[in-house]
Amino acid sequence: MNSKSIPDMLPHTQSASPAGYATPRRFRASLGWFGRGVAMAVLFVVIVLPLLWILSAAFKHYVDIYKLRVTFTPTIGNFFEIMREPFRVQDKLINSIIVSVSTVIITLPIATAAAYSFSRFRLFAHKSMLVAVLATQFLPPVVIVLPFFLMFRDLGLYDTRIALIVVQTALVMPFAIWMIKGFIDQIPIDIEESALIDGATRLQVLYQMIMPIALPGIVTAGIFCFILSWNDFIIAVILTSEDAVTLPVAMSLFNREEGDLWQLLSATGILIMLPMFLFASFMQRYLIRGTTAGAVR
Repeated sequence: MNSKSIPDMLPHTQSASPAGYATPRRFRASLGWFGRGVAMAVLFVVIVLPLLWILSAAFKHYVDIYKLRVTFTPTIGNFFEIMREPFRVQDKLINSIIVSVSTVIITLPIATAAAYSFSRFRLFAHKSMLVAVLATQFLPPVVIVLPFFLMFRDLGLYDTRIALIVVQTALVMPFAIWMIKGFIDQIPIDIEESALIDGATRLQVLYQMIMPIALPGIVTAGIFCFILSWNDFIIAVILTSEDAVTLPVAMSLFNREEGDLWQLLSATGILIMLPMFLFASFMQRYLIRGTTAGAVR
């Protein structure tokens, strides 16, 4: 018998080379890295580059604004200039702080009570009311603010902080109700039933049990409401003219015969963005906590 083994007697077939598969894999990996690099470059140009331009322009002299060069002699005089006449940005900053903070303080208690009612009670036309609350967010702000303008003009409240607070509260309230309702829906109803059996009232359940658990969600809603109120331009530009002007409207004042004062615009933009960056750090922490609140049953 032939000494060759059976495998040796079988016809040899050419095995696929690993290099044949490695080439497409390397190509796909390189294509993936290239795509991610292009995406990062686009994000940098669209998001980061304008922020860097504003940051640099805020410290430039007027003669350096239109010069395309990286190096320049920095100055902080722009921040002092916007505080003097005729700009007085500090007054607009105070108006923005008062309007935004007051809007949040008024909105959160009312929105929390409304969200609790929508979450726990089956009211008449429950779904229709929820849809109606949400539908108000699809209306352009200019449509809502025009009737307010006529009403405040007749009441003598035009160009006042009260007018801005009322309209801002009306606009952010539906958003806050829907956001807080989503957090309350995650809280088990069993703890409320136990407290009600023990003699607690609905208000006690809401303020002593529900609100501490839903606090991250309530704070998150408050931060978003503050941002919406802080960045508003359309409402403020229609309802104010001098005394109650806010920071976004103040940015339209930096225009002279020689053109737009970009260095002053950029300095004011820094004042507008700085609170938002501070709130963004808190928002991320509370948003993570809020989304997991009540998830463990």
